[in-house]
Amino acid sequence: MTHTLPFAARATHDEVPPLAARVDQLSGEGALDVFRRAMELEREGRSIVHLELGAPDVDAPPHVVDAAVAALRAGDARYVAPQGLPELREAIAADVRSRGIAATADQVIVTPSAKTAVFYAMMATVEPGNEVLVPDPGFPIYPSMARFAGGVPVGYALDADNAPDIDDMERRITARTRVLCLNSPNNPTGGALDAAAMARLAELAARHDLRVVTDDIYSRLVFDGGRAPSIAAFDGARSRTLLVDGFSKTYAMTGYRLGYLVVPREWVERLVTMSVNGHTCVPPFVQRAGIAALTGPQDIVATQIAAYRARRDLLVRGLNALPGVQCPKPAGAFYVFPDFSALLAAHDMSSRTFADRLLEEHGVAAIDGAAFGSRGEGCLRLSFASAQADLDAAVTRISEAVSVLA
Repeated sequence: MTHTLPFAARATHDEVPPLAARVDQLSGEGALDVFRRAMELEREGRSIVHLELGAPDVDAPPHVVDAAVAALRAGDARYVAPQGLPELREAIAADVRSRGIAATADQVIVTPSAKTAVFYAMMATVEPGNEVLVPDPGFPIYPSMARFAGGVPVGYALDADNAPDIDDMERRITARTRVLCLNSPNNPTGGALDAAAMARLAELAARHDLRVVTDDIYSRLVFDGGRAPSIAAFDGARSRTLLVDGFSKTYAMTGYRLGYLVVPREWVERLVTMSVNGHTCVPPFVQRAGIAALTGPQDIVATQIAAYRARRDLLVRGLNALPGVQCPKPAGAFYVFPDFSALLAAHDMSSRTFADRLLEEHGVAAIDGAAFGSRGEGCLRLSFASAQADLDAAVTRISEAVSVLA
């Protein structure tokens, strides 16, 4: 005898089952959400000034492009060693040694983006229940990855110069704290620690037996005093630091998705195994472009830093001229983080609402400061990687938005 289930019961076979709960621990990146909405408005014919993405407004240098194209034409698009091409790892090791970091090529692991390197570093260091110190405001992917790894992100404040506040870090260390996540210069503020502060932070990490994940992606984009120091160069931190860096910001190689880790030799084998599980290898033609970037002419770096410095100064001056707005001058990266909180409080308005209004009504794509953590409320992140004409237009439009509220 054949038994037929009622229709309602049979329908459950077509329901989509839930994913693993850990996926719900991930959060997105506000800049990409704003970018998608800005593109929708542009398709509707609106004029939008894009200040939401940290993307240089220039192309990668010609010799970098040529290296990638030549490698493709030569058939250099096959599997290669998971750790990365020896020539690229040698070039990366030489570059980090120039910052006072004792490293050799066998300590370098090439990854498909610096973001992937941060992800691997978090997964390798965070145990379930561990507390992870993350900057607040800071890059939103840090706490997202910490939660995904089973950890508990604990936000630490920035100091008066918008750099990581070491005193606040120390106050937040408990018996459960295992990992310190550092980003200097900081995204979104551009604040940076000097060498003396890094030495102090390295001692703190050693005293509390912390693993350090340092995202040095903006280390070259510093406006005074040369390259930013890395905690990996200081006593106490050398044997406990996973250094992350990449090519997107410095060499305008955002779409190449090329990054790397530099780690203590004892950790390399397990992180390479993680790479095998995660991505197998980075395309060799992309790695050839990275070799060209590091070993070829460095004109783009000096040229872009000069351009960013000029844009920074004009943008800071323009924003500080607006009533109710305070805009600190960043030491590095290519973001300003102006504070609109006094103006917004008078109108009972959040920075999210103001950012939405700027985009929808005035055509300026900016990021709500609260997207970078609770301490970012009242602020906006504006990228000055865009052309000067865009920045001038943005200040004019922001001025119009402020005048409506003032």
